[in-house]
Amino acid sequence: MSARILDGVPLADAIRAEVGAEVQRHRAGGRAPGLAVVIVGENPASQVYVRAKGKACEEAGMHSETVRLPEAVTEAELLATVERLNRDPRIDGFLVQLPLPKHINGERVLNAVDPAKDVDGFHPVNVGKLSIGDPTALKPATPFGVQQMLIRSGIETRGANAVILGRSNIVGKPMASLLIQQGEGGDATVTICHSKSRDLPGICRTADILIVAIGRPEFVTADMVRPGATVIDVGINRVDDPSQPKGYRIVGDVAYGPVSEVAGAITPVPGGVGRMTIAMLLQNTLQAFEQAGGR
Repeated sequence: MSARILDGVPLADAIRAEVGAEVQRHRAGGRAPGLAVVIVGENPASQVYVRAKGKACEEAGMHSETVRLPEAVTEAELLATVERLNRDPRIDGFLVQLPLPKHINGERVLNAVDPAKDVDGFHPVNVGKLSIGDPTALKPATPFGVQQMLIRSGIETRGANAVILGRSNIVGKPMASLLIQQGEGGDATVTICHSKSRDLPGICRTADILIVAIGRPEFVTADMVRPGATVIDVGINRVDDPSQPKGYRIVGDVAYGPVSEVAGAITPVPGGVGRMTIAMLLQNTLQAFEQAGGR
């Protein structure tokens, strides 16, 4: 059996088109939503990601702003930038790109973001809202994208056994919160696994839906997957490969080839969940704009 490929590209493009149509409607009525990204230092991966966010924002017709700060910026200076964006009426949502330099307390910075503009969904207020099912919560973009991928691909979550491999605040925990809520894309029975879980392969084999976000290249193998299960690979890892022109290749947290012969559906890496993340960031910005009274 060869798994159905859950291609994130057309799904993300559809969401971006929907957001773009709403943005044009708002622009005609007054102004467009605005998104800002704050980046500290010259981390190459962050630079690429920030450029992609800015391009997607502009393609959707949103106001876009990128704030670039040097690696040596002080925590006080970064907090002052956050406060400026909190007060800026042109900016409806913004995020501070992670990771931050070691001399900066990342938790303090993220908690300084106005929850109403927290399009990353990391502020404790949005975490709490998500956990109780408050529809005004701004949801972390990656798990939100996974949920939309499941919904739009016709993968039934109601009553399904969903196993999440990884317990991070960015993916694992909010993913569980989304899947246990009542309604579309929810009503699942959720298990979260981590490094201290006993019989990890056995737990994974109970999954109708297996979501992997552990940060270990090709960790999940075919013997860990129940035949016919849906496998969502959130991981993005660079591994050395002398046969490739750049000397490396990008792989997920799932051994894609062998697992695709067992699973019923699977996401590729790249081209899967990663494309959904930016689409949901735009969706969050639109939501923040509308919740703030944008017209």
